[in-house]
Amino acid sequence: MYNNFMNNSEILKKLKNEIIVSIQAMENEPLYDENCILALAKSVITLGGTKALRLAGERDIRNIKKLFPDIIVIGITKPKLIPKNYKEIVYITPTINDCKKIIEAGADIVAFDGTKRKRENNETTDDLIKYIKSQNKIAMADIATFDEAKSAFESNCDIVSTTLSGYTIETSDKKDEPDFELIKKIKENLDIFSILEGKIWEKNDIKKAFINGADAVVVGSAITRPQLIYKRLKEGLKEGIKD
Repeated sequence: MYNNFMNNSEILKKLKNEIIVSIQAMENEPLYDENCILALAKSVITLGGTKALRLAGERDIRNIKKLFPDIIVIGITKPKLIPKNYKEIVYITPTINDCKKIIEAGADIVAFDGTKRKRENNETTDDLIKYIKSQNKIAMADIATFDEAKSAFESNCDIVSTTLSGYTIETSDKKDEPDFELIKKIKENLDIFSILEGKIWEKNDIKKAFINGADAVVVGSAITRPQLIYKRLKEGLKEGIKD
């Protein structure tokens, strides 16, 4: 296990007003290769200047921490392929055992599904938070609603993130944009470090996130998923070419 170079309060202080880059790929994608993940990380760290990454899986967490021990890593586990019924199930760091794996790999912050959905082994978000904090790590709940953020706060969680807004059955009707309303409500009502994550594509999204009270933002696809970037740009092609 890697040793922390900062205590938890110093980590949160360093994360304040930062853009965290999520670098993830499914196993059926070309960028899943560990050298590709490392290249993306090197680019955003050494050339871009990010201070923190969100990474999935023990392999990438270990590799990044070995190369960049001072980089703050938010670690998660995910299935090899996202299931079609993803809105119905818990799949981001679902168990205490998953938390243990990514802590041992070197994660500074452990992010997990903090929604109201039932876990297969009947563990609760409260169980995960207690375990993570017992290991002197920072607990981060990926939530979809204000009630879930409030529940995480009441369980002494350190961070809440809007990661799953729009990705649960309950929030399926959300607009295809960052949930600025949710982050604003969290900051106005809860004294907790709050991150806006999900559907951030434009510079103005970043600006609006901080105007609405975000302590930090996570950006993933807009930086590290070329196939999705291409598809968005291609929409302009379709709209620009006349029959």
